[in-house]
Amino acid sequence: MHGAAFAHAGLRGTYEARRVSAAELPAAVAGLRAPDVLGANLSLPHKEAALPLLDSLSDAARAIGAVNTVIHETGQLRGENTDAPGLLAALRDAGLAELPPGAPVVILGAGGAARAAAFVALRDLRRPAWIVNRTLERAQALADEFQAFGEVWAASAGATPWDAAPLVINASSAGLNDPGQTPLDAALLARLPAGALVYDMVYKPAETRLMREARALGLSADNGLGMLAHQARLAFRAWTGADVPAHVFLDALRPPEPA
Repeated sequence: MHGAAFAHAGLRGTYEARRVSAAELPAAVAGLRAPDVLGANLSLPHKEAALPLLDSLSDAARAIGAVNTVIHETGQLRGENTDAPGLLAALRDAGLAELPPGAPVVILGAGGAARAAAFVALRDLRRPAWIVNRTLERAQALADEFQAFGEVWAASAGATPWDAAPLVINASSAGLNDPGQTPLDAALLARLPAGALVYDMVYKPAETRLMREARALGLSADNGLGMLAHQARLAFRAWTGADVPAHVFLDALRPPEPA
């Protein structure tokens, strides 16, 4: 994606993936202060752990409590969260309409991605959020942190109001690289109202079991490629100042059409 963005903008630069362990994170973040480094993206499990290693945070990153983008500015490192606006843009692209007043958004997971999802549900969509996680204590801790933004609850899957939820967001890693895994039982999916959207942040595989089962029930479903592209576009703009269209990132992600 970013290679395509550099080419589109006529800029020279590279984007490299590096595997960093938890023990290596402080040194890796310190390395971003090198003069030739514009910044970096952070993935699980570093989105929360990196916060104390940075010099400043954007208002959104501070409110969400997670950083996915680091911007290097003359020796200083600023943390930003482009996951939240990237998710909102992707939901719009996926056809999300205006949600009924008071309709809840259900979020699966309680990690850094779930934080961004809760932020979008509560602040941008202005709807109550229900957080469902395998470990209820983690879901409750996240719900407690986000009380200032609106109505948010932690619940087991059995106690969640699926019948009233027009939007479900999978912010867990369930299904990642495993097409047979799903974060939600099909019987619970079947309780969602007609027209509900199931948005799976997982994008590999392109069609997850969660998406297949949702579509089989007549529900709308989409994967996380749109969110990946939109958050990347915002990160690239923060690093370079170049506003590259989202389709450049999306086109780089999609496999070429067969000849």
